[in-house]
Amino acid sequence: MEQLAMNAAPQQVAADRLALIEQARHAVLQDGASTDTRVAPWIAQSWQRCLASGQTPSQEVAFDVVSAQAMRHTSEANRPLVEAARPVLERLAHAIANTRYFAILTDAHGTVVDTHGVIDRNDRRASMIARVGVDLSERSVGTTAISAALSERMPVWLHRGEHFFQDTSIYSCAGAPLMGPDGQCAGMLDLTGIEVPERPELKHLVTQSARSIENALVLGQPHAVLLRLNWPGRDMGGESDGLLALDEDGFVTGSNPVARQMLPQPVLMQAGRLHCSDLFAMPWELLFDAARRAQVGTEAAPQDVPLWSGLRLQALALPRDDKHGMHGPTRKAVPLRDAEHAWIRKAVDDARGNVAEAARVLGISRATVYRKLGQKPRS
Repeated sequence: MEQLAMNAAPQQVAADRLALIEQARHAVLQDGASTDTRVAPWIAQSWQRCLASGQTPSQEVAFDVVSAQAMRHTSEANRPLVEAARPVLERLAHAIANTRYFAILTDAHGTVVDTHGVIDRNDRRASMIARVGVDLSERSVGTTAISAALSERMPVWLHRGEHFFQDTSIYSCAGAPLMGPDGQCAGMLDLTGIEVPERPELKHLVTQSARSIENALVLGQPHAVLLRLNWPGRDMGGESDGLLALDEDGFVTGSNPVARQMLPQPVLMQAGRLHCSDLFAMPWELLFDAARRAQVGTEAAPQDVPLWSGLRLQALALPRDDKHGMHGPTRKAVPLRDAEHAWIRKAVDDARGNVAEAARVLGISRATVYRKLGQKPRS
């Protein structure tokens, strides 16, 4: 009897959850409430957008495929995303193999560009959505984890009736957006199951997998040096590192979301090129020297790097390896004296000639600034 009661408890919880979702649907979709505490605010907002666009929950969902011409363009434009994601999807498929969930990769518009995992192609409910080229955007299939992740730019979990259409209320989904090396949304990763038990913990798995894909996209960018960044005291070398890709002249060619959180300046890449000297209060050539030492076999070690804000990070400078297409050595070494002079000169220029302010930022004396620049101190 006790075992039967234990087995019944999860079933009752699941039934109660579905009942609450149904009550929220009635309040928002029929009574016209703007929000309902039984679902996340963004779900109610998505429902309302669907209603405003003329959709109704009971209408049939076609799961339309984009045109052949559009698909050719989509496939070509998203080849780097698909290639970066493939190893991650293979690992992901192993993790979810016994759950009856499968993985869907879309572009930034919600068009499927790849799928992975155990997909029952004889089940139309699976085959209709797990097709390369099918449009799974909100305008096409209403509220889903895919449309929510793309619109909200955050990981989401969506269960059964939280989808807008009745046709899609058989699905349970976890989704996470994928941000590209330029800081723009590149697509999204989705884990979907059909009439399966609720597994909200999959939101954590899909979020970690999305981070792996984002990192792979940065590694695939043309670059001469890769900087792994983390705060002092943190272990380096894992997927929690910030990644900053630099070309041979020190300009940023890509970064992952972690780096953009540590270094908010990379968002300026959208307006123009960003040089690493705008980020680090040190001679940027020293980072290339460290990468060069790693390239010739010297053990790479993190170094302390100051930011112009006064904060400090640990940076591990690495050359681009052969498997990512390293073409020749990194930039020719600049003499340390010249690099130091340029570093101090930039600090003075940034301080608009205020030597005292430049000295404070650099952590050296005014006399040292004058001496390094070959100038006499002003009285």
